[in-house]
Amino acid sequence: MPKSSASLKSIVGAKVYGVWLDMLKELAPWGRTHRLAVVVAGMLHYASASAANNKDVDKEGSVAWNLVAATETPDPDEVAGYLMDAIQQLFRDAKVRSSRKSSKGASYSIAEDAIQEFVRWEDMPWE
Repeated sequence: MPKSSASLKSIVGAKVYGVWLDMLKELAPWGRTHRLAVVVAGMLHYASASAANNKDVDKEGSVAWNLVAATETPDPDEVAGYLMDAIQQLFRDAKVRSSRKSSKGASYSIAEDAIQEFVRWEDMPWE
């Protein structure tokens, strides 16, 4: 699975990316993971829609290509292969951690939960 270390900034632009960084800086330190994961998944869907018109969308391994490929698979592990680098870069750029520990010492990740939310974005089990 091709991976890219490129930033989502190359897809959404400096202004939008800057807003996302500001949001994560403000929300992530005290925010609940299940809420933050939905916010990040929304960012990924916005970036995916933008990627479809990006000049690098046909370049395998580019962040644009990875975003579009991620929308075409229902497998969270495969989606993680496409998007985890970009998500981790987003958190690094915001200078906040995506990894956490529960009160019982179990490790978990906002980034991994965001992947799950990204994959299940259209799911409506009540229908």
